[in-house]
Amino acid sequence: MTEPASISAGIAARYAAAVFDLAAESGAIAALEADSDALDAALDASADLRAMIASPVISRDEQGRAMAALAARMKLSPLLANTLGLMAANRRLFVLPQLVAALRARIAEAKGEVTAEVTAARALTAAQAERLAAALSARVGKTVKLKATVDEGLIGGLVVKVGSKMVDTSIRSRLAALQNAMKGVG
Repeated sequence: MTEPASISAGIAARYAAAVFDLAAESGAIAALEADSDALDAALDASADLRAMIASPVISRDEQGRAMAALAARMKLSPLLANTLGLMAANRRLFVLPQLVAALRARIAEAKGEVTAEVTAARALTAAQAERLAAALSARVGKTVKLKATVDEGLIGGLVVKVGSKMVDTSIRSRLAALQNAMKGVG
């Protein structure tokens, strides 16, 4: 991890720990999970939001007003809305994506869940996703939530990452292995 990335992760981890602890004390972990999911979706959907939180040109006050308006429009809990305001005042909004990831990790840990990142050549059907989640749950011993993406370059198969473990059954990787084997022959 590069130094700026590790600094951002450290800042996000401290905010996430504080927010999670406050939510746990008040019994609002379910609300925090919904807020985290909504904020993650907003960050994925809006290039303007990503640009605003990363911009050093936008003043603290403008960022604070923008985050207050966003929190009100998204009906975020007061805990997360206040945290976003504090982050804007401290010029820490640039770590918002890492904060959401850290919150999701803490919530999943508290619920005994683990997230599996699944990349497939085509979108998984609901039945395929359920079977894969069940198989991974049996293997890992925890409830598995899938975060599925599509990469048509895989040609076929899956790439599954659970924690530090990765299984690559894609045709692309098999073709690459075959190509490497053929280089050694000739």
